[in-house]
Amino acid sequence: MTVDIDHESRQVSRELKASTRLQGLIHRKDKVLVVLHPPTAAHARIMEAAGAECGFVGTGGVVGTYTGLADVGTATLNECVTIAGWIADSVKFPIIMDGDTGHGGVMAVRRMVRDCIRAGIAGVRIDDQPIEGKRKTQSAGMEVVPREQAIARYRAAVDMKNELDPDFVVMAQCYARDAANGGLDECLARLAAYEQEAGVDWVQLESPHSTAEIEQARSAVKGPFSFMKGKLPRFLGLDEHLALGVTIAWYPGFTHHVTWAALWDFMQDFQTRGMDAWDDFTESRKDNPYPIPVVGPEGEGLDKQRDLEERYFSDAALAKYRPTDRGDKEET
Repeated sequence: MTVDIDHESRQVSRELKASTRLQGLIHRKDKVLVVLHPPTAAHARIMEAAGAECGFVGTGGVVGTYTGLADVGTATLNECVTIAGWIADSVKFPIIMDGDTGHGGVMAVRRMVRDCIRAGIAGVRIDDQPIEGKRKTQSAGMEVVPREQAIARYRAAVDMKNELDPDFVVMAQCYARDAANGGLDECLARLAAYEQEAGVDWVQLESPHSTAEIEQARSAVKGPFSFMKGKLPRFLGLDEHLALGVTIAWYPGFTHHVTWAALWDFMQDFQTRGMDAWDDFTESRKDNPYPIPVVGPEGEGLDKQRDLEERYFSDAALAKYRPTDRGDKEET
């Protein structure tokens, strides 16, 4: 059994730019903003129906879902913007793109921000890793570029967004805590510098080792701040975020693990029992419906296609929409 996704609220929400909505969410004080990965545009529509407020298109987690590439700096800017743009165009909630190291020098960073804004993406997260050795979070061999170079990278992004859309969100991801050429003191100094000297909208601590370090980082930053799980023994809950003065929770990978596990379980069952596995699945869902992430009447889908055909075509051409009794005869 399936249910329809509520499409009506999307149009109302689109009255504000995605970037403006994201600015409101990251500055909200009374409720934690949960950031999750939308693995695909279809998954994003399901997440929207379930109340998701924001999505992060990670280079490995989401772009890698489409391309099959690992998060080692091989995904191109065009691939990232195209995929993030598809997802952003599919849902009402704002989408943040993983900008990796900016895909080049300051001119490449400016182009990245410009392309994101043109694609309807609400924000971009940019790392302070070197472009030559970019690697995924919590990988061995992590390094950061010199602080001056990182600040230049972020200033280029901020200047570009201010020229085109001041509400566009530039987020700085700091890897210095575990970097071979970093450490806690350097990380705290960078978080403050990225906010105060570069003027980014939001900073993130990549690898806290304790809640005490989160408190130190929170004290160093005045505006929007978040942290990844890093070396913590577990993900912190929403109440724990609020207790630390943090109103953004970074949980992007949850959606992947849930869908991977569900698909794996079904495939194992299907390999063993064939169609009985499908029949049992549909029976188990009859009283627990789920949405089918189709394009709704507000999008460029079947409803729009029929509307346009009724506008452009003759009555004779539209006869295909009228029920008929074809009187099909049994084949001989």
